[in-house]
Order: sequence, then structure tokens, then C-alpha cells
Amino acid sequence: MLFDPYDSSPNEIESREELDLHLAAGSLAGLTVQGLRLDVDPPDLARVVLSDTLFVGCHFASVEIEADLVRRGAHVVPPFDDLPYPTHPARLYTADDLAAGFADGGFKTMYDTVVFEHFVAHGGAMPDIREALAQRLHDAGIDNALTKAVNAWVAARGPAAAVGVMGGHAEPRGTTAYRLAAALGRELTVAGRLIVTGGGPGVMEAANLGAYMAGNSREDLAAAIDELAAAPNFHDHEPYTGTALGVRTAYPLEATAERDVVTRLAYGGLALPTWLYGHEPANLFAGQIGKYFSNAVREDMILRLARGGIVFAPGLAGTVQEIFQAATKTFYATDGPSGPFVFLGTEHWGRLPVEALLRPLLAASPHGDVSHLVVVTDSVEEAVAVLTTC
Repeated sequence: MLFDPYDSSPNEIESREELDLHLAAGSLAGLTVQGLRLDVDPPDLARVVLSDTLFVGCHFASVEIEADLVRRGAHVVPPFDDLPYPTHPARLYTADDLAAGFADGGFKTMYDTVVFEHFVAHGGAMPDIREALAQRLHDAGIDNALTKAVNAWVAARGPAAAVGVMGGHAEPRGTTAYRLAAALGRELTVAGRLIVTGGGPGVMEAANLGAYMAGNSREDLAAAIDELAAAPNFHDHEPYTGTALGVRTAYPLEATAERDVVTRLAYGGLALPTWLYGHEPANLFAGQIGKYFSNAVREDMILRLARGGIVFAPGLAGTVQEIFQAATKTFYATDGPSGPFVFLGTEHWGRLPVEALLRPLLAASPHGDVSHLVVVTDSVEEAVAVLTTC
């Protein structure tokens, strides 16, 4: 991992470069060292002050070294053995991380699938205590990395809001709804907004694809969708993942897109998927990926971040649940002011009574009538205008 100044924090050490700076100063007192391989080219910790130092998920060359650290005042939370995932990741995932192994053995051997199979084999959403602790540590690391990534975006790009895009996970590639979501993702990214999705297939993939293609023309985006439409359904895991990797190869990002977390967010946006739905292929167009074991934490985080508004593309039960979960936050102003609720697809949302229920609810908010936030449209241009002028 390259040293990334945007990822740094005064009290946390997440790269060997950061660690070496503190070692040169002679003290790790009060600091947290996260997820480092300290068994490879082991650093000299013998003369370093270790008062209240916390080592979380770090690998050491021997148990004796760990015991010495504790004797000298440090706390050590070791990584769990024989896990396919880190117990305290120091950064968010990338598409390359999740797809690692696909070239060797296809969908079944890629990192994302291996972790899902482990998740299922160890109780799924009801793991035993050791697995539960490991998963919670992992998700805490993702929480931490996600907070710093979003803070970095705000610090580097100003207060441009994050916009959530939600909708049906089963929407096939190439459909009108898919193309609308992709066009919306591209235009919002060009306008300086950060796209936040649930990281799944369908509408979510389309929005991240649009953000990924923000540096390309609309014609390029249409051509990329045409290529993806050769494998429209996510149930066909091998071709679905293979075509996504093919599009990434055909439309590579500039080298600068891999240099820091802010630039990675600008090309592809942010995705927050969960291994609870690990049977769905990974969304490989997001710039940064905060993959969780806990679906409840992940759902809340998406809505917490998307304070600049949420686009609801056509979807059914899961999407409707998210609408009213978001409406509850807006009603009570749980996370501060809320952006618009943009429903993309008048025919679809006309068949469901969502708007009829939502408007009187938001009109009764104790913080004042916010029913004006509800917008139903078929126009990407109108949706972008609403979301960039609020």
C-alpha cells in the first residue's frame, strides 16, 4: 500500500511509511497501529516508547515479540488465524482487490467469492462468537477507513454533497433503467457530486459505471453498456464478471486515478456492498468499496452519507424499505439537513403509492414541512438540476 496523505490521521498508523516516521521519533505512545505486516522486514521496536500503544490486527514475527510489547505497556489485538479476510483493514477495497483471483480460476476463486463462501460456511448472518468478533473487527476497520475517505473528499473538493443512488439489483444491463442510472451517475460526477451506491448489480452498478466513465464521452458510455449487455443478468457469474473486467480494460482510468483516495472516489464513486448478498457478483466500477459483513450497518451508512439527496431508480421491496428508512432520517433530521428524494421513472413509481405516503409524512416533520424534497421525473437533466442546486 502506498502512503496516502489523505488517509493519514494523527493517532492512527496504517502504513509502514507512517510507522517508520514515528519510529524515527522514538515513540508510539497513545497511537493505534492497524493491520500491518510487521513479520516482514520486522521493525526495531526495542527502544521505542510503547505506553498505551494499541496494535490491532498486526502480524508479528513471534509470540515472544507480542509478549514483550505487552510487558512494555502496549495492547495487542492479534489477527485471527486462518481467515481469508483481514480483521482490521487499513483502507477501503478496490475493484482489483475484490476481483483478485478471477484470472486464475474464474468467479469461484476470486477474493470476493472466497470470503463469501467462508461467511456462509461459518454461520452467515448468525456466526459463532470467534467469527462474529473477527467480522466486527473487520467492519470497524471499514468504518474507520470510510470516515477518512469521505472526510478527505470534503477537504479536497469542498462541501460538494454525496448523492445516493438506489434501485433494483436485478435490473439487467442494457435496459432503459440501467442506461438512465448510468447517465445520471456520469452527469452527477461531472457536476462534482460523489456517487454512493449499495455496491450491488443492476441500478447500483449502472450508477458506479457512469461515475467511472465520467472522463469519457456519452458515446463511450453507451458503447460500454452495449458491451456489458452481452452478459445482462448477474446470475451468470462468470460472463457477468468477465465482461465488467473487459470494459475496465477497454476504458482504463488515467494513472492519476490510482494515486490517492480522493481521485479514486472521483472516478467510480463509492460503493458499500455486503457479504450477506455475496451471491451477487462484485460491482467492479466503484472507485472505492467499503464491503461489510453487517448489512444493517452498511444500509445505515449509505443513508448517513447521502445527505445531498438520494435517487431512487425503479426497484421493489428492498428499494421501498430504503425509501422509508431514509424518510425517517429526514423526518427527524437525524444526520442534519437532507437533500431531495428523486424518483427516476414516473411509470414505475406511479404503480407504487410511495409518493402518496411520503409527501404527507414529510409534511408533518417536527422540523417543518419538507415534502417539497420529493421529486418524480423521467428526466436525467431535471434530476441532475435538482440534486446540484439544493
